[in-house]
Amino acid sequence: MSRSLDDISWFPMYCSYRSELKVKKELDRLHVPYYLPMEYQLVEHDGERRRELVPAIHNLIFVHSSQREITKLKMYNKKCTTLQYMVSNSADDEKSEIIVVPSRAMENFIRVSSSLDEHVRHLTYSDYLDKQGKRVRIIDGNFAGVEGVIKRIKRDRIVVVLLKGIAAVAITQLPPSFIELIDDKEVSGNQ
Repeated sequence: MSRSLDDISWFPMYCSYRSELKVKKELDRLHVPYYLPMEYQLVEHDGERRRELVPAIHNLIFVHSSQREITKLKMYNKKCTTLQYMVSNSADDEKSEIIVVPSRAMENFIRVSSSLDEHVRHLTYSDYLDKQGKRVRIIDGNFAGVEGVIKRIKRDRIVVVLLKGIAAVAITQLPPSFIELIDDKEVSGNQ
């Protein structure tokens, strides 16, 4: 299925030079929808440690707009020139394509990663996360309706919400009664 340059989609974008917060501020000013995963970290300023809300995944922001509008923004807005499209880099792809995240997958990712819950961790993306896992849906609690994959990390069973090749977020503590297996025919286009 081909996509038009005017279709509104979620585009994962690189922000070079750790300019995510500057780009965020400009997108806010222009009322361009975006998502920047954030988390609390202890940061040291003048010898004093403080808990601050900082980008959880450096050099990454998701922009919800058309490819045409984003390209104009990159070309004509000085504060957004650091934005770069993420492209597929599969060896069997004849032509690299700009990556677009399906809406349902983005909704799941935003819902989990924006919660700032202490049991939510942003994971460094790795090929390990692409390995087969059991597809599940959370049926109770704060994340009811979210779909992901069961993974074992450091002997813990966790639910990972994965944006293939881009980013991942994990829910580290969920009671087994909150999780149901999903039949492969039932999967709603998450990945």
